[in-house]
Amino acid sequence: MNKRTVGSDNEKRALTFLQEQGYVPLMQNYSCFCGEIDIVAEDDGDLVFAEVKYRRTPEYGLPEQAVDARKQAKIRRVAMCYLKEHKLPTDTNLRFDVVAMDEREIRLYRNAF
Repeated sequence: MNKRTVGSDNEKRALTFLQEQGYVPLMQNYSCFCGEIDIVAEDDGDLVFAEVKYRRTPEYGLPEQAVDARKQAKIRRVAMCYLKEHKLPTDTNLRFDVVAMDEREIRLYRNAF
């Protein structure tokens, strides 16, 4: 199975997991000139930008460790593009979550950064 297929399958798995947690999905794979975010959803009145990270093994670290300061800054820029494109007010309640996955479990980090 190629990386794109694995990524797509795991994003679907993460989306299902988030829906089970009460999230209302708005969009998958939103992209703009700044970059891309895996899932945009609503949860408890917040507009949530969720990054999905998967690792088959911990050989290269935990999946959540891949959402470093550089990746976080990029996700924030993408979120600002989303607000602008959808004409949402800049004071919209935003939240950045991380869904970390491996073969055995899914871990959700609400308000990860």
